[in-house]
Amino acid sequence: SDGSVRLHQMTSEYPLMQWNDSTKGQPIIALQWALTRSAVFLALDASSNIYIWDLLENDLFPVAKQAIPSEKVVTMTLLGEPEKANGLLGIVLAKESGQIDIQYVKKKWALP
Repeated sequence: SDGSVRLHQMTSEYPLMQWNDSTKGQPIIALQWALTRSAVFLALDASSNIYIWDLLENDLFPVAKQAIPSEKVVTMTLLGEPEKANGLLGIVLAKESGQIDIQYVKKKWALP
C-alpha cells in the first residue's frame, strides 16, 4: 500500500531485497515476474504507471517507467511463452471502462 516492493525467499520471513518508495508512495495494485526472463518483474501502481525492474541491469531502481495516461488501469497480467526464445513479452492492461490493451516490452527485457 505504500509503494514498497520486497523480494522474499520462501524459507525466511525477512526480505532478501527491499525497494522503498519505488512508486513515490503510490500503492502497487499488480506485480508479476516476466515469463520469459527470470530477472525481470513489472509492477502497476494506482496511478496507472508501469515499472520494469531488471535485476541484472540495476538492482536498486526500476530500469523503466511508463505512464498510461489515457484511462485508469485497474490491473495487469503478462503474456509470454517461457519455452520459446523468441523474446516476446506482452503486458495485458485492463482499463476501468472494461477495455483491454496489449503492449509489448522491449526485447532487451524479454529475451531469456
